[in-house]
Amino acid sequence: MREEKPKSPSQEKKVSAKTKSWFWPVVYSGIAVVFVAMIWGYNAFMKVDSPGSTDVAQTTPTDDVVVETNAAKEMLKYPFDEALLDKVAILQEYYDTEAEADMRESALLVFNQSYMTNTGVSISVEGQPFEVVAALSGTVEDVIADVFKGDEIIVSHADGLKTIYRSVSGVVVKKGDTVDQGQALATATQNEWNPAAGVHLHFEVQKDGVAVNPRSYLAF
Repeated sequence: MREEKPKSPSQEKKVSAKTKSWFWPVVYSGIAVVFVAMIWGYNAFMKVDSPGSTDVAQTTPTDDVVVETNAAKEMLKYPFDEALLDKVAILQEYYDTEAEADMRESALLVFNQSYMTNTGVSISVEGQPFEVVAALSGTVEDVIADVFKGDEIIVSHADGLKTIYRSVSGVVVKKGDTVDQGQALATATQNEWNPAAGVHLHFEVQKDGVAVNPRSYLAF
C-alpha cells in the first residue's frame, strides 16, 4: 500500500486559490438571479393590481364590461322659432279655473254670442304668418282639414303627452309621420271661427287626454 505524501504548503495555496476563483462568481451570480426575480415579480404584481394599468400582453378580459348611458329627455319647446320670442303675444289664455279673473276672462272665446273656454293658447307674431314647428319629437296622430277653424295637426309623444296645432295652413306632414323637435309642420293662419284673433296659432297640450295649461311647460 502506497502511502500518500502530505501536501506541501505551496500545493495547499494553489487549491485554495482555485476554490476562490469559482466560488465567489457563483455566489454573485446567484444573488443577481434572486434580485432579478424579485424585480420581475414586483413589476408583475404592480401590473395586475394597479388600477388603470395598461395590459402590455394584450390579454383579453374574461368579464364583460357594461356601460350604462342615460339619454337626455326632451323638454317641451315653443311651437315656433325661438328667435321670434320677443315678437310673440298671447292673445287668448288657457282657461284655468284657479287663475286670476283677468286671465280667465282672456281665456273665454266668443262664438255665435256664446262663450267657450279656451283649451290652449292663441299665439300671434305681430299678426303675421309664421312657421309652426313641433314642440316635441313624436308621431303625427292625425291631420284634420278644416276650412272653418283652420287645419289641425295632432302629434303624440312619450309619457302620454299630445300637442295640437290648430289654425294652420300649408301642412307639410301627414298622418303616421315621425317628426323631430323643431321640425316644420305648417304655417299659422287666420280662420272664420275666431276672426278676432287674426293670424294666430292655437296651441294645445294634453296629458293623458286632458288639456293642460301650456304655461306649465313654457315661459311665455
